[in-house]
Amino acid sequence: MCMVIFAPIFAICAFATCGGYYGHLQVKVDCAGRRPSNLSINIDFGYPFRLIDVHFKAPLCVAKREEIIFLDGNFSSASQFFVTVGVFAFLYSLLATIVYVFYQNNYLKNNRGPLVDFVVTSIFSFMWLVSSCFWAKSLSDIKTATNPTQVLLLISACRAHENKCTATQEPLWSRPNTSVVFGFVNVVLWVGNIWFVFKETGWYKTGQRYPTRSASGKRHSEMRQRLYIGSSFEQPDEGFGPQLSRQGSFNQQVNRQVSFNESQVNLSLPHAYLGKPIIYDRDNKVASQGPMIVVNEM
Repeated sequence: MCMVIFAPIFAICAFATCGGYYGHLQVKVDCAGRRPSNLSINIDFGYPFRLIDVHFKAPLCVAKREEIIFLDGNFSSASQFFVTVGVFAFLYSLLATIVYVFYQNNYLKNNRGPLVDFVVTSIFSFMWLVSSCFWAKSLSDIKTATNPTQVLLLISACRAHENKCTATQEPLWSRPNTSVVFGFVNVVLWVGNIWFVFKETGWYKTGQRYPTRSASGKRHSEMRQRLYIGSSFEQPDEGFGPQLSRQGSFNQQVNRQVSFNESQVNLSLPHAYLGKPIIYDRDNKVASQGPMIVVNEM
């Protein structure tokens, strides 16, 4: 969602500030003596910064002759690559915005949309990084090639010490500098958006559904298992392992059963039956019987 809001805006700012740049440089050549001079030599250049095609006329300070001078350098590949990445990133971000808003169900269907989005976002992140670095280096070379001092050295009359050559106007570099900044802002934006797109893929959802136990959790479970085994079973001697183990577990079960029965007996109140008292006469015959007596032992 972050890319949907900011990516088109920063992409436009990046390629617009680079592709719409126009630079102007003005120098003057004042020849010594009364020789013909040119006090306003205008040098215009701009996107795509193919400086080898930029030329101007300068006086030779000899009679009325002039020479045609071309600037040095061709930086069209870096600037055009940067603008191309910005244009395609802008178009893709608009397409992604339409899909997110109006076709959300189709986007999430079969997990194809998030996977394609993840791959394309990763590619654009890499392309923004490469193009921004390439354009930043080329812009530094353009500033060197259009430096007034460097341009004056190309003029033959300025290499003579008796003539006076100065720059009256220098180009402004605020817009191309801003384009470089916007390029690296797009790098941060698209790289950060990789995480949000990855959360929509099946890879992230599968990892959340079946989380793996950490190393500390495994050690904790192993320790609990060892303690349980040590408290439940005694270590048998060698040679009698299976039989002694089964015998020991059986004896423990019998002891638990006996202790449980004893607790039940202690909790109950047993009855002592004394029967009926009987009185015998001299001939051992029953003379009479008394009432039955029952005593409860506490």
